Amino acid sequence: QVRVVESGGETVQAGGSLRLSCEASGRTFSSYSIAWFRQVPGKEREFVSAISWLRSTTYYADSVKGRFTISREDIKNTVYLQMNSLKPEDTAVYFCTISADHPPPRAQGEYRHWGQGTQVTVSS
Repeated sequence: QVRVVESGGETVQAGGSLRLSCEASGRTFSSYSIAWFRQVPGKEREFVSAISWLRSTTYYADSVKGRFTISREDIKNTVYLQMNSLKPEDTAVYFCTISADHPPPRAQGEYRHWGQGTQVTVSS
């Protein structure tokens, strides 16, 4: 059974940084792509970033490109999302999820396994 657990969400001031972690179990981690999505109340979950199993190719939403960096540490079954220059509009619950596809999908409906999410709040 696949299980994903997010951590690292906090309240930070605008311009600050956070690092989120996503630990996945139940699969051969190195054979899977990991994606981060975020959601605010009343809106659909939106794609933020993903890292593929193939050569650790990375993907970013335009809104976070240049500020966020995704990386993976397969020996720890963990993916990280380093978030710099945070803005109030980055405030959301951040979720990670897992896929066997390359490239990893950007549509939330393509994913089956989700964690509980971690709250990121950026104050102005």
